[in-house]
Amino acid sequence: QVQLVESGGGLVQTGGSLSLSCAASGRTFSSVALGWFRQTPGREREFVASISWNGGSTFYADSVKGRFTIARDNAKNTVFLQMNSLKPEDTAVYYCTTDPFYSAQAMSVLPAADFDSWGQGTQVTVSS
Repeated sequence: QVQLVESGGGLVQTGGSLSLSCAASGRTFSSVALGWFRQTPGREREFVASISWNGGSTFYADSVKGRFTIARDNAKNTVFLQMNSLKPEDTAVYYCTTDPFYSAQAMSVLPAADFDSWGQGTQVTVSS
């Protein structure tokens, strides 16, 4: 199983930017799709972005399209989420995930409970 560790969260003002990272170890990183989800108290974990094994395909939630960018560096076993033009509604704990059975496109439509590997999460807070 893949071990995932997120970093880069913090407090930022509306309109600001943050860059999240997720370092992976374990199973072959370069052959699996990766995704970012987020969760706020009392709500289900929701899809944010996903990227295919080679970075050739990316998918975004409508709420972040045009503001967030997902990327990966297979040589460093790391996936990134660049977040620009942040809004208070982006406040959440952000998690990265992977599962060898699902594509990046599948990650964009399936529930979070379907995926087997998760990091511990990193808090992002956007002040108004």
